[in-house]
Parts: sequence; C-alpha cells; structure tokens
Amino acid sequence: MLKYLLLLAGLASLPASLPALGQQAPKKPLDHTVYDQWQSVANQHLSANGQYVLYQVKPQQGDGVLYIKTTGGRLVRQVPRGDSAQFSADSRYAVFSIKPRYQDVRQARIKKKKPDQMPKDSLGVLALATGQLTKYANVKSFQLAEEAPVLAFLGPKPAVKDSLKKAAPVDTVKKITDKLLEVKKEGALLTVLRLTGGPARTFEAVTDYQLSKPGNAVAFAVAAPRGDKATKSGLFVLELASGRLRRVSAGKGVYKNLAFDDAGQQLAFTAEKFPEKALVKPFSLYYAAVAGADSARLLLAPGASVLKRGWSPSGFGKVAFSDNGEKLFFGTAPDPVPQDTTLVDFEHAKLDIWNYKDDYLQPMQLKTLKKDLQRNYLAVIYPRAGGKFVQLEDEYLRDSFVAEQRDAEYVLAVTDTAKRVAMQWQGNTLKQAYLVSTRTGERIAINPKAAKSRFQLSPQGRYVVWYDYEQKNWFSFDVATRKTTNLTAKTGVAMADEENDSPDDPQPYGVAAWTKNDEALLVYDRYDIWKLNPRTGAATNFTAGLGRRQRLRFRYELPIPKQKFIEPKAELWLLTQADSTKQWGYYKKSLASAQAPQRVALGPVSYSPLLQAKHAPVFAYTKQSVQAPPDLYVSRDLVHETRLSSINPQQKDYNWFTAELVHWTTPRGHAATGILYKPENFDPAKKYPMVVYFYEKLSENLYHYNAPAPTPSRLDLALFASNGYLVFTPDISYTIGEPGPSAVDFINSGVESLKKNAWVDGAHIGLQGQSWGGYQVAYLITQTPMYAAAWAGAPVVNMTSAYGGIRWESGMSRQFQYEHTQSRIGGTLWEKPDLYIRNSPLFSLPKVQTPVVIMANDADGAVPWYQGIEMFTDLRRLGKPVWLLQYNGEAHNLVKRENRKDISIRELQFFDHYLKGAPAPVWLDKGVPAVEKGRNWGLEVSSK
Repeated sequence: MLKYLLLLAGLASLPASLPALGQQAPKKPLDHTVYDQWQSVANQHLSANGQYVLYQVKPQQGDGVLYIKTTGGRLVRQVPRGDSAQFSADSRYAVFSIKPRYQDVRQARIKKKKPDQMPKDSLGVLALATGQLTKYANVKSFQLAEEAPVLAFLGPKPAVKDSLKKAAPVDTVKKITDKLLEVKKEGALLTVLRLTGGPARTFEAVTDYQLSKPGNAVAFAVAAPRGDKATKSGLFVLELASGRLRRVSAGKGVYKNLAFDDAGQQLAFTAEKFPEKALVKPFSLYYAAVAGADSARLLLAPGASVLKRGWSPSGFGKVAFSDNGEKLFFGTAPDPVPQDTTLVDFEHAKLDIWNYKDDYLQPMQLKTLKKDLQRNYLAVIYPRAGGKFVQLEDEYLRDSFVAEQRDAEYVLAVTDTAKRVAMQWQGNTLKQAYLVSTRTGERIAINPKAAKSRFQLSPQGRYVVWYDYEQKNWFSFDVATRKTTNLTAKTGVAMADEENDSPDDPQPYGVAAWTKNDEALLVYDRYDIWKLNPRTGAATNFTAGLGRRQRLRFRYELPIPKQKFIEPKAELWLLTQADSTKQWGYYKKSLASAQAPQRVALGPVSYSPLLQAKHAPVFAYTKQSVQAPPDLYVSRDLVHETRLSSINPQQKDYNWFTAELVHWTTPRGHAATGILYKPENFDPAKKYPMVVYFYEKLSENLYHYNAPAPTPSRLDLALFASNGYLVFTPDISYTIGEPGPSAVDFINSGVESLKKNAWVDGAHIGLQGQSWGGYQVAYLITQTPMYAAAWAGAPVVNMTSAYGGIRWESGMSRQFQYEHTQSRIGGTLWEKPDLYIRNSPLFSLPKVQTPVVIMANDADGAVPWYQGIEMFTDLRRLGKPVWLLQYNGEAHNLVKRENRKDISIRELQFFDHYLKGAPAPVWLDKGVPAVEKGRNWGLEVSSK
C-alpha cells in the first residue's frame, strides 16, 4: 500500500526547465495530486432579515470551513469544520455542528474503532451581534425552533459556563451519572435552552425529541438504562415558559413520530409498550394538549372497532396535524405476522419464487422489501371532535398526497393497482386518480379510465392538475364543481419535449409554481411560461412570447425556502438560457404585469437558482464560467453584487482551459453543435491530440465550471485539457431504431469537421464514454478505424442478451429501456430482431482495430456486468488489444474515492500512451496477476 501511495504522489508531471530571469514561469498542468484541495461552495443560507449569510467552503477531501458574513461582505466568524448551519428565526444566532478533524476520523478508522469510540461532532452557537461563540461537545443532533430562538440538542452534558450548571433538581429526570456507555445504549442527554438567555434544561436517557414550531414546548422520550430504578421511562413534555415538566405517557416501550400542531398546543405520538419478548408489537396512537392534563389520551388502540380487523396504528407512518389543528393524519397497517420461533433455520429452503401474475418482479420486491414491511395507509382522526376516524388509503388506493394547506377537505390519491405488470416493458404504469374526503371518506374519480399522467394537488387543495401524455395537454379538475378543463389546448404550442428522439411519449416541460389561493398555475413550454386559470381554462403567455421569439428558455423556482406559492404583487426573477449562445442570466417580471420580461443580466456565465431572505429583498446565488469557479454572491438587483467567496485561488498556478461552441452539418443533413475545450496555453501552430467525450447532449454546459476531480468513470475534462489535449463533446440526436448509426452520424462528422484544422492531430484521437456513452464508444470502434484509443465504461454490447436482463439497483426489467427510452429500438426483440443485432457492437467486433479499455464492475446495478465480459472475452479471442477493469463491489459509477483516484490515473496513462506516445504502465503492458492483487497496482512504467 505504501508503494501505491508513493506512486500517486510521484505521478505529477516533471518540472519544466527554469525560466530566464524576468520571465514568468509557465503554468503547471493539473495532476492527480490536486484533487483533494479543490473547493466548492455549499449549504448557503440567508438570515430572515437579509443581513447575514452563511456558507461552507469544502475541499473534495479534508476539513471544510464555515463562513458567517454580513451580506455586505464583512466576516463575522470563520469556523473550521462547521457544518449543517442554520440561522435562528430572529436572525440573531447561527447554530451549527462542528465536525471532527478529517485526520482524526481517518486514524480512528485505521485503528478500527467502534462507532461509540469514533470522534464526535460538537455544536456551536454564535451570537451574530457580538461574535461570541459557545461550544458544546459530543452532540448527536440538534433542532432549532422554526419561529423562536429555542435550541434543543442531544448529547452528553456540556461543561461550558457556570450559568448552564445552575439547574434546579426538577430540571433533570435523574441526576447525571458517570455510566456514559450505558446511557448511550439507552439514550443520551437532551439539553433545551433559549438562545436569548436563561438556564438550560437537561434530561437524561432521551431516545427521541421534538421541538414545537413556535418553540413553546419540547416533547421527548426517555428509556431508562437497564438496572436504573431512579430514571422513569416514558414520554415527557416540557413547557418552556412555565417550566412545567410532566410525563404524559409512562412505562418502557418505543415512542415514535412525535408531532406538535403548528400552534404548539397539541401533541400526538405513536407508542408500543409490549413486553420485550412479545412476538407481535403493534402501536397505539396517543394525544395530549400541551397545557392540558398530565396524561396523554389514547386515541386509537390495536383492534379498535373503527379499524379493519387485524389492523393497528403504524409506528412507521408520519404523524402530522392539519394547519388549524383540527385533523391528525397518521398511518395504519395490518399487524405484523409473528415469526415462528420453533423453525430451525438450516432445515428450511431459501428461495425466491417468481410468478407471472406478480404485480412486481421478484427483484423489485426484494429491493422494496424494507419499505413494504413498513408500508402503512393514511388515515385521519379528529382529536377535538370526539375522535372521529376516517381511513383514507387502503391496499387498492395506497399512494396519497395532502395539500400544502393541510386544512383542505380532500387528499389526492393515485393508484396503479392491477396495472403494474406492464411496467416491465413500458417503464411506467397507467394511473387513476381520486379525491378522498377527510370528513366522509368519499372517493371522487378524477379520470375514470387509467391513463399515463402526472397528477398534483394545488396548494390550497382546490384543484387537481395533470399532464395527459396521450392528449399532450394539461388538465384541471375543479374540486368544488367537479368539472374537468383542458388548460392548454388553445395555446398553439407543445407543452412537452419538442426535441424528443425516443420511441416514447415526450416528457412535459413541467410546472413552475402556483399563485396565491390557487388562482393561477404557471407551466412551461420549450421557451416560455404560461399562466393558466385552473377554473376557466384561460391561458396567457406570461412571458409574452419573448422566449420563443428570441429563443430564450425561461424557468422559475420559488426563491424563499418553504414558500408555497407566488404572492400577487411578487416580482418574478426568471432564470434564462439563450439557446444559440448557451449563455445564462436573469430576466424579471411582475406577476401582475402584462409586459414582457425585462432583461437584468445575460452573459457568458451560468447562475444557480436564487435564494431569497424571508423578510427582505436580498438574494444569494452562485455564478460560474469555464474559467471562474462557482463563487457565492449576494445582491438586491443582480446588477450591483457582492462576491462573498473566492474559492480555488490555486487555479492561477495551473494551465487551465477554454471552451467554445462548434457547429457542423452531419452527413444526414442535421445541424449539429458541440463544445471544444482547449488548453489555456493553446498554440495554433502546434498539433494536439484530441479525446472525444459524449453522452447525449452536453452543450448547455458551455459555461459550467469543470473542477479537476477523481472521476466516477467519466472523462475529467479539466485534467485532460490542462495536460495538452483538445476535448470535444458533441451533441447527439437520434433516429428511432438507429441509436448506433445516429452516434456515427453526429460524432464522426464532428470529428472530421475539427480535423480540418491544422492544430488537430487527426492520427491521435481517442474516445471516452460511460454507460450510454460506453455503448456508443463500443459501437463507433466497430464502424471506423480512425480512433487511436477508446475507453468504454459500463457498455452494453449485446442488446439481445441485455434486453431481458434486470437493472439490479431498481429490480426492474431492462425491456422498457429498449422499447421506449434511451436505447431507442422502439419494439420487442421478437418484433425487430434485426435492429437489436444491427445496433449491437458484439456482432461487429471482428472489425475493431482500436485498442480499448472496458470498465465493468461486479456490483453494477444498471448495466449487466456480463456485457463488459462479453466484449472483453470476444475481443481477446479475436486477438484485439483490450483490457477490463473490474472494481470489486462497485456500482455502475464508481463511488469509493480511492477507486475514483485509481481510474483517473489509469485513464490518463492509457491515453498518454496511445495518443502521446508515453511509455506504457505495467498494468497496460504486462497486466497484474491475481496473486499480486492488493500489493501491486501496476501503475509504474513498464520495463521492457
């Protein structure tokens, strides 16, 4: 292993010769040692008053830094390893976890420490006005009240200030004990405090807790450690204003789903209190008024007459009150089947039984097994109205959606029961939608005939809207009148993908947002945004057709976290991309205005969606380009802006790269577009090798910042361009039934067009692609000898054998992919066998003249591992130069960072050898025997 690590460090390029006196030293090419230090901005938040912003600067590996600044740019505090930060509701405090040092965690992992011996998080509380930072050690989790500066956190008792130690005897369920390990097994210490001052309250052996939204109360479950007779197990409620503490439910058991209403006046939870050895442990539902009686009221017990026989409240269903607190939503479920403890494990068969009548294939059932064991069915009860109960879901109608305004009478339920088998070849199911009354249980059918549709409930619950794939329009259903209206039939434009090149219904462009009181719905066409009246069907082009006229794509996201709709007087900031130049920017338009959007900014950069302060017109966003990393900015108008971060200053020391759009016409007459990346020190008098990387369409990423990073199996654009390669990423459009020839049409013609430039080394061009890109690499090298090297990650080479296989990550059959989606054959194997064979590289492998590396991992859940094996063994038999990299236990794309670093090294070595004439490494020249696995990685240069 030491040899491997030393080799990694030594793979950096050799130093250039020293410059003459007075000359600037040439910039270094990127190498494999730079990855860990490269930074990104993450987890940015604005305070509600718009005066403060926080964000993390995170290296790819190592310790990040949390920055807390004013929106004017003044640094308030810099916190090493700060994470998961939030502002308090009053904008006076920032609360965050502080992660252990990366090196400490690494050493603990090396020493194989147990989980309870690993380094722990701390908690930080920063007073923004004074800059005072208070820390608490060994904190497992924390919660901030949504509407008040109240904090609760779980972990051992801190030793911070004397004021935190002045708690009266009533403050703890029992005195703190030194039996920390025992406490950890049963629970941990809960601390509750007001950030504005006052004594902290601490409670031991807490396993779960929940703060109310207004911060007036906290509920928590206590599990007394074994042998501890002083601690009382149960569910407790603490009222913060009065200090009143009471046990609302007594006894050992499992307490889950603690939920307050929005006003913090009601509490509900589920619990089971059966003996530890009981074979079946169904839950009960409990209710308590926060300022009410000492004991919670049992709302619903197992076997209650209102429940189905053998059903109980579920411990896995989410418990939630309606906005007005009148209704309580929760889940019910059949009681678990008791396990027969008399069975001897080794005397019974272990098998999966596949039946053609099953709704879902066995692999899908096994993938969703945990979810299915926890499946529960939505119900509602009225705690303050005599406990009235309504079951909303059942085995037939088992997927429902509650409106954002949870007081709405109806929930939306969608079912595909008895329509699921066809998912095997269609990739989706036909659905029927119903409105279910939370008062009576009445079910109102939205679409009497099952259809391919996407349904959603409006925020106030007044309408159901959906896109119908067959009719290719948006529809609404008025809950009050029960009338269905076609909303987009008269718009005269398509509401679904105009560029669809798959043998399936085009996907809708989607919904932007609703306006207040469900008065209007904003939906997208290719370019513009339409304002639709869900009651009358009146449709107005909200962006006044500017998008289509100027080929500008307008999109919108609600900018304030947890915002549910657009206010009537709101000004909408529309994220915009110009089709022809791929530039990004923002236009703005008032919701009430009939005028076209006004341009604010549009240029050779790309923007993130805006984040807006809750109570102030202040925005935070990132902006980036090929040369500029995505730094964080704040602004009120997106014209006068303040840059808050300045990440990756080390970039100036390296040879970076540029990007430009290129255009050409394919042999079939298609107008084509791609991106050409060039080294920053590009010299048109020189010749450059080129690597072609592709998937489907990538040109919209023209102004995307590509940080050097160990690849999950794609091409590291930054690394290659910095090291003297041209990188070409062509867009591809497809003809149904001809995915392979379509790739040839676009990719090869794009390469031929670029080869006309004297600075392209036409004899040294390589291909790289992953997954669908890997398939296209495999196909291309069977059609032409012009590529000097190829790298195919997770390729499908035999569509006939892959057609009926399983995508193991989801358990789904692969048939739908060939008949309807990406593989684009458009029919079954027995309907169009010639197309499956014609588009399969396997049947043309004797034509291959290009050296090729295949990555095929043994835990790939998307492309069958054996596809890579078929390609390797057949090319090997044909005597072709071929290598296969199989990362043990890895998925379709590499996950483990050590494997990503490894493949990045090998990929550059491979192309350097075949496109630049560099010496071959051992793994490429001689291979690495299995007996040397784990001791020799073969990365050093081979000695002949």
